[in-house]
Amino acid sequence: MVISDVFRFKQFEIYQDKCTMKVNTDGVLLGAWSEIDDRKQALDIGSGTGIIAMMLSQRSPSLMITGIEIDEDAYLQARSNMQHSKFSERLFAVHSALQDYASITEARFDLSISNPPFFTGGTFSSNENKANVRHTIKLSHADLLLSVKKLLSPEGYFDLILPYIEGLRFIEMAGKYDLSLKKMTEVRSRENKNIERLLLRFRHGHSSAFDQDELIIYNGVGVKDYSDEFQALTKEFYLFM
Repeated sequence: MVISDVFRFKQFEIYQDKCTMKVNTDGVLLGAWSEIDDRKQALDIGSGTGIIAMMLSQRSPSLMITGIEIDEDAYLQARSNMQHSKFSERLFAVHSALQDYASITEARFDLSISNPPFFTGGTFSSNENKANVRHTIKLSHADLLLSVKKLLSPEGYFDLILPYIEGLRFIEMAGKYDLSLKKMTEVRSRENKNIERLLLRFRHGHSSAFDQDELIIYNGVGVKDYSDEFQALTKEFYLFM
């Protein structure tokens, strides 16, 4: 049987026919933006297809990465994608809810990364799996922060991407869990557009100081008229760059 639902990158490919949420720009942005210098153990929360874990593996030859996924079909597909990649010896898939995993593991990670559920209200999708992924049904932001606080090593980073308003709310909530913002990148599709996404990096402790910059995806009106900064960030992954 030929599976057509596959997304090919320069050094690996992602089969995604069993996953509700497919490869998307948010995941690619986060996997390319995340801070990996001096990181040894990473946790990919809500691994989905395994794309972010595999991007991190490509970027760092020494990073060991655990991808945790609650949905069984997505977990099985992520595990298969990992096992068939050239980075397989450094990739591990775990089928579990994050809350359960955090309550039993003794592992600590110097990088946690997540493209998490982000809708905290609104109308739910008739597709239950998609609703679980897009809404904070099985993993509230409070549970995410509580688990990350426990699993993150003292000098660890927690990187994630969220829509603009949800991101601002998340920053405020993180302070209640003794996690402070270290860096924020505002993402716009085009220069004249509103901020659409926030790439966020947190660390332990309270601090009001953080780095801030901006990323614009497109220069012009064409759907593939990518900006220089977007190309620089993602060119090691996309086939068409």
